[in-house]
Amino acid sequence: MDQDHLKNAKNATRRVGRLRSLGIVTVGAAALVAGITAYKQQDQLFRTFVMPAVRLLPAETSHQLAVLACKYRLCPVSQYHDDQNLHTPFFGRMLSNPIGIAAGFDKNAEAVDGLQDLGFGFIEVGTVTPAAQEGNPKPRVFRLSDDRAIINRYGFNSEGHQAVLQRLRLLRKKENFNGVVGVNLGRNKTTMSPIADYVQGVRVFGPVADYLVINVSSPNTKGLRDMQSKEKLRELLEQVNDTKNSLDKNKNVPILLKLSPDLSLDDMRDIVWVIKRKKSRVDGLIVSNTTVSRENIGNNKLAEETGGLSGLPLKARSTEMIAQMYQLTDGKIPIIGVGGVASGYDAYEKIEAGASYVQLYTALVYEGPALVDDIKAELSALITRLGHTNVADVVGTNSKFYLPNK
Repeated sequence: MDQDHLKNAKNATRRVGRLRSLGIVTVGAAALVAGITAYKQQDQLFRTFVMPAVRLLPAETSHQLAVLACKYRLCPVSQYHDDQNLHTPFFGRMLSNPIGIAAGFDKNAEAVDGLQDLGFGFIEVGTVTPAAQEGNPKPRVFRLSDDRAIINRYGFNSEGHQAVLQRLRLLRKKENFNGVVGVNLGRNKTTMSPIADYVQGVRVFGPVADYLVINVSSPNTKGLRDMQSKEKLRELLEQVNDTKNSLDKNKNVPILLKLSPDLSLDDMRDIVWVIKRKKSRVDGLIVSNTTVSRENIGNNKLAEETGGLSGLPLKARSTEMIAQMYQLTDGKIPIIGVGGVASGYDAYEKIEAGASYVQLYTALVYEGPALVDDIKAELSALITRLGHTNVADVVGTNSKFYLPNK
């Protein structure tokens, strides 16, 4: 199957999308109309003034301001009602939509309420390390605006387990909070026992998280990616699972493994061998983390900066790798697809390649908070237009198309 079906549906969907708000106006009550109008005005304010102004600031300063805005709930609140076809099972929970915020934005679980206001179906906080650490020296974040990309070498800057744990406990006590929150776990830079750091993360956050992520794929901590090797990964995941099984509460917390896009096919085969073993199994995969490759970017001096590249240049590789892992696992291990998602069309590609859920982050830097609703609306319309009932119907349906040419 080629991509004509998706491209044609995309074009038709966007024509219909322009009439969407009109349809709501004609059938909605006056209060709803007023609310949507107010939101659209706020949305336009963000797109026209706020986002361009924020991008004039240093990249890390902009990031900090965005976290503060979400923390104090100053961002626009989603007015999009998630369509039924976006509702998606998620490890025993039901998401209203399959679009999540990737780890790296809210590193210390400060902004979960505000991120939920934006319309995300699930939220991943972190990466969190056992002890607080500052990360790498500044500057450590760089925008490649012409490429719609970011290079970061944060290096797991984190307030540590206890600070994040306290915030999540307070969040769980709120009567009106029912969000799905995952915790991305990392190791301290100077640790003498990397495996012990992950084990501690499982023990600390297992009782309060909806899922846990074992992050051994960031390029910004020396030696971290070596833990993706066959024997090291087997040992790590065996101890992670032993710890999970020993928890007094929430023994069934899902364990996900986040992978690098720079793995070879043989590396991926080794990983699949590990995660199919009963003692070292995982419940899901996140494909993918940032890349050290500088392919698909223009002539930009900032490309020489060390760190992980995210955004549009990563899109094709991450989608390709989703398809590879989907095929290697026979579609039996759920995948969260991340890398270059900036539209409902991009999300649909990830899903038909084999992802059950999708995360984004970098595109928010360039498009602003209204992007979340835009993605959901376009994804929902594509699902319907292409003859599917829901997200699950789409997963992996065109996986072989995205495999690399031999």
